[in-house]
Amino acid sequence: MKRCGVERNTTPTRRHEVRLKPPVKTSTIVFVAIIVLAVLWFGSGVLTRDDAGQAAEEGAPARHAVTSVAASWSEAQRIERQLTLYGDVEPDQVVLVRAQTAGQVEALETELGDLVEPGTPLARLAMQDRMSRMRRAEAQVAGAQSDYDAASQLAAQGHAPAIREDMALAELEAARAELDAIRVEIENTEIRAPIHGTVNRILADLGDYVGIGGEVVEIVTNDPLRAVVQVPQHAIHRIEPGRVAYVTAIGDEPVEGKVHFIAPLADAATRTFRVEILVPNPDRRLPAGISAEVMIPTETVMAHKVSPALVSLDEQGQVGVKTVNEDGIVAFHPIELVRTEPDGVWVTGVPEKARIITIGQGFVQAGQQVSVRDTPQPQQASQP
Repeated sequence: MKRCGVERNTTPTRRHEVRLKPPVKTSTIVFVAIIVLAVLWFGSGVLTRDDAGQAAEEGAPARHAVTSVAASWSEAQRIERQLTLYGDVEPDQVVLVRAQTAGQVEALETELGDLVEPGTPLARLAMQDRMSRMRRAEAQVAGAQSDYDAASQLAAQGHAPAIREDMALAELEAARAELDAIRVEIENTEIRAPIHGTVNRILADLGDYVGIGGEVVEIVTNDPLRAVVQVPQHAIHRIEPGRVAYVTAIGDEPVEGKVHFIAPLADAATRTFRVEILVPNPDRRLPAGISAEVMIPTETVMAHKVSPALVSLDEQGQVGVKTVNEDGIVAFHPIELVRTEPDGVWVTGVPEKARIITIGQGFVQAGQQVSVRDTPQPQQASQP
């Protein structure tokens, strides 16, 4: 029984294991194939389209993008090149009036600020014994004159030698010289102005004793004035005597003058030349001793007036402006500053008629193709 039971159980088990292996269906194979093909088609299509699209998107702007700028036509104008310097205004003359004889100041005949002319009395020294000395000298001249007349008459009659006449003449001349000296000394007790000008200082008080050469009064001549500047050696060739110059004191209007003196020798320390400009000052409105700006027109050039914002640097560090031609090609022009004004600067180095880039010049380079939008040209006042 036991063996039979085992045999019955063993046989059915084998038949069951065989039945668990189902056959592969055709529909499953088709479904898997469709999925694989879809994945391959989707991946291949998207990647191919994205790569091509990205290349197109990246390549198209590089081939067709053109920078846009704004430009304005500008025509050069004839203006004066100016040399602007800073210096000091000096008086034409400063004279210290000194006593020519010794004595006590007996009177002051002028005051500070007085306008004086040559010969105007300034002060008077005490006479002391000068009148007595003059009378004695006059008496000596009279006696010597008598001696000479007698000696001359005797010599003419042959009663005296000619040498006696010569000696009498010498004594007469000595007496006359002494008289002249005392008269000059008396005249010098009256101290007078040697030039026209303004009394700037009174150096001797009433009652002071001054010796020969003692300072009494200082006179300053402010008409004309002298504006003194130091001109660099590279610009001295642009200046010549007689050239018009304009001197502007702080807070004042420009005054016209002329170049009067150019030093023939440069200062050894600064390598500059002293230049003096005479400035008429008949009403003595301008004082001396102040600082001033001196502008000297040197030559006439053709220049453009541009905004400082349009000035840029090229790769070599040169200062210039950018223009664009009729074909839209950018050009860089190195410039030289001629003069400055509150609303712009005048420069040379640009063609007489140029299309100057006014907007976008910082984003373009020389030789680059650009599209141009014209803007109105600012009004420029004519220059003398």
